[in-house]
Amino acid sequence: MIKFDKVNKVFGTAERKVQAVKDVSLTIHKGEIFGIIGFSGAGKSTLLRMVNLLERPTSGRIIINDKEISTISKTDLRKLRSRIGMVFQSFNLLSSRNVEGNIAYPLKLAKVPKAERDRRVKELLQFVGLEDKAAKYPEQLSGGQKQRVGIARALATSPDILICDEATSALDPETTEEILNLLRKVNKEYNITILLITHEMHVIRSICSRVAVMEGGKVIEQGNVYDLFSNPKSRMTKTFISSILNDQLSHRLYEQLQKEHTGNFYRLIFTGNVSSRPVISQISKKYNLDFNIMYGSIHEIQDQLFGNLIVELIGLDSVVKKAVAELKEIVEVSEVLVNEG
Repeated sequence: MIKFDKVNKVFGTAERKVQAVKDVSLTIHKGEIFGIIGFSGAGKSTLLRMVNLLERPTSGRIIINDKEISTISKTDLRKLRSRIGMVFQSFNLLSSRNVEGNIAYPLKLAKVPKAERDRRVKELLQFVGLEDKAAKYPEQLSGGQKQRVGIARALATSPDILICDEATSALDPETTEEILNLLRKVNKEYNITILLITHEMHVIRSICSRVAVMEGGKVIEQGNVYDLFSNPKSRMTKTFISSILNDQLSHRLYEQLQKEHTGNFYRLIFTGNVSSRPVISQISKKYNLDFNIMYGSIHEIQDQLFGNLIVELIGLDSVVKKAVAELKEIVEVSEVLVNEG
């Protein structure tokens, strides 16, 4: 559906160049929700803007529906942009138009007949749950309602692709979940491919099937969301995951535990069916070990359970080593991480 093939984007002159995107290759499949995550300056917004050629790649190819888009004519570019909806962090609503007028605006630009415009606007107002807000102006709406208008406007021309640029970062947690549920509904009912960027890992966990992690203009890791959560490779991915799993002990707490406890601390990751098995209990009985659970959580990711425990194993070092070796055959085991930050 969307393919980035060794895409680069350079801003500035030969004397003062900034490479915002570096040799990025990604494939986004039709009908999926694909996330791109990274901190500010990672290059994710620049990459996103190249999908509809708001920014043109310096080199490399961008292919949409088997067509390389950087060489298309102005007429074909207009057609392409009509098939791509955009949802923005700051909503970008027209303050001089009411809700109905904002949603109808792209249809008016496309010269859609008024009767058809009215029908489509009514349909979208119902879809996003704002039938009673049609005559309201943006200043009269909450942040969540504004974003619903933004989504309805982006859907007005029946696009194949929906681009979301930090669509939830200006919203509170409860409203964020409502908007994510709406995006799931868009994806499911209209089979629209959604490409979103964010710096919030909980958004990726909640809605995406696959994700790419960007740092310094490069994609440093990509894959299935569950796989990245259960086995992150890069430092950056581990940082993002830790931000919502809280799977690291602070340096101060770690020092305190070392003073108060004599055992060894390990982090255990449980995936799939193993998450519901009494693994720790069975191993501790077999090796006559005591254990303390210092931290524990179970998360649902892509309809699968992901368990995360930090435990203290108490016993003879030689016995603990045997127990850990057997645990490693069942779950992922590592020495506990100390958060120096």
